[in-house]
Amino acid sequence: MIDTHSHIYAEEFDADRDEVLVRAREAGVEMLLLPDIDSESRARMFDLATAHPDYCRPMAGLHPTSVNDNPHWREELDMVEGLLREPPMALCGVGEIGLDLYWSMDFYREQREVLHAQLELALKYDKAVAIHTRSAYDEMLDAVATYRGRGLRGVFHAYASDADMARKLLKHGDFVFGIGGVVTFKNSGLDMVVAELPTELLILETDCPYLTPVPHRGKRNESAYVEHVCRKVADIHNITTARVDEITTATARRIFGV
Repeated sequence: MIDTHSHIYAEEFDADRDEVLVRAREAGVEMLLLPDIDSESRARMFDLATAHPDYCRPMAGLHPTSVNDNPHWREELDMVEGLLREPPMALCGVGEIGLDLYWSMDFYREQREVLHAQLELALKYDKAVAIHTRSAYDEMLDAVATYRGRGLRGVFHAYASDADMARKLLKHGDFVFGIGGVVTFKNSGLDMVVAELPTELLILETDCPYLTPVPHRGKRNESAYVEHVCRKVADIHNITTARVDEITTATARRIFGV
């Protein structure tokens, strides 16, 4: 399995990061993809990727909530472009980028500008995108629709809309959908969405330390727990976990070029 969205470089893992990595390997996780947030945490991400270059693969990107109320967001965006232009190591994607209107609509214009700038960078440097969308799926559909036919590819991380929206998004690029711990939550409804989508359109993720799956819900999430997501997807599609592992790993490798 590949955990396609792991914030294992976050401070929540400072006390036991090495043990967390061991548990991930023991659970059958063969690679972690590390989404970027902003300049405050980026050095930690690169330090981890440098220490484990074959296991932890970093991205470069500016998270939408790091745009909110940030007078320096243009400088942050310039940093992302600089990393893509002269990468300090191999980068597997442009992310975590997107739109997040959950907390406020006040910064939608700025978030949209940053999103489009980073989508253009992904096309320029031939990278996949890891797209965060919260309370903004209609706005996100409008954004990606402008790239139809241009070869955009990537994942809608922590997908949280319905199958109809997924089909609309698929018209505008080579997209897949990141499925994490929420699929194990009772009454989340994500299981019904997953049932409608072909397994080939799904990739596995944790978003650790967040969105911890059952049976560990309420505790810190970690990359080893992606096995619970894999098991749930297998149950929904009535296939083996080995088959889900095979399909989702191949899809993740194709999309991110790892």
